[in-house]
Amino acid sequence: MIGQEHPYRDLPRVKFLLVDDLEENLLALSALLQRDDVELLLARSGLEALELLLVHEVALAFLDVQMPDMDGFELAELIRGSERTRNVPLIFVTAGVRDERRMFKGYESGAVDFLYKPIEPHILRNKAEVFLQLHRQKQQLALELRERTETLRLNEMFVAILGHDLRNPLSAVMMAATLLQRSYKEEVAQKASQQILNGGKRMAKLIENMLDLARARLAGGIPLARESACLGEITERVVQEYQATYPGSIVERRIEGDDHGFWDGDRLAQVAANLLGNALQHGVPGHPVCIGIDGRSEHEVVLVIANRGVIPAELLPVIFDPFRGGERESGRKEGLGLGLYIAQQIVKAHGGVISMSSDDVLQTMVTVRLPRR
Repeated sequence: MIGQEHPYRDLPRVKFLLVDDLEENLLALSALLQRDDVELLLARSGLEALELLLVHEVALAFLDVQMPDMDGFELAELIRGSERTRNVPLIFVTAGVRDERRMFKGYESGAVDFLYKPIEPHILRNKAEVFLQLHRQKQQLALELRERTETLRLNEMFVAILGHDLRNPLSAVMMAATLLQRSYKEEVAQKASQQILNGGKRMAKLIENMLDLARARLAGGIPLARESACLGEITERVVQEYQATYPGSIVERRIEGDDHGFWDGDRLAQVAANLLGNALQHGVPGHPVCIGIDGRSEHEVVLVIANRGVIPAELLPVIFDPFRGGERESGRKEGLGLGLYIAQQIVKAHGGVISMSSDDVLQTMVTVRLPRR
């Protein structure tokens, strides 16, 4: 309508394919279907039609049934047999009398409809309009998907740049706080500088999570520096760090078999820290967190971290999604909710698998399976 913006104005013209061995029939169809937003591709034979379909994306094809060399049914079977063209809607056009067997054969060949000559212009245009609008919607969805994908890519690139640029001023703040703590022994200065340091460490962790998210999304995965490593030693360092943060916590460890592998030790420490931190934070106070390492298999080492406490069943399917893993029954969020997602990406980068189970009788358990190499 005049004065209204057409929703498809920026999209390319829709293409219809008309196939008939008689020039006058092609001209008649073209006259009925001609419009500004449609490009008509004309073919005098099945071979010409196939050549056009190799080059053009077609929204609808009208096929004459009775053609020499290759009839409409044979052409339809070839179109349906190609991955590129198998979803092109086909309408058969025929001058023959109505024949149920021919119609059945046509539908079997992939036709969506039959039109008999002489063709009623109003019916022809209405049928073409349906497939035109369907194709327009498909084009619009594809365009929106490309735009949103590009927006997401730019947002993640911005996060990566921002996270990288924030580290330098944050390092300066933490260095200044350390100098203050060493230079001034007054209680007020000590408390203030310690608060700055604690806040700076938390910000540094958030920034690293942002950078890992960007690495996972933009760089095709988190990079690894593999070397010979012992999973027991890695988890022991993490346990010692967390027991200083949670002095009343109980962490039980059990190792069976050979716990060595060819891994990125720093990255696996990050995995263990994220999983143990979640277990300590969300477990039932007074109940131990259990860490089990099973190295009895020749090809993999299995890490299991279990704690008392229940994750709601509706959260389990999305527990490793970014910005969702931090949700709990209370509705609180800790950090960015990226810890479990990043742990999953690190495990995947090692060729391993991470999973979580939870029930209201026993415990919540995270299982990490790591190939040795």
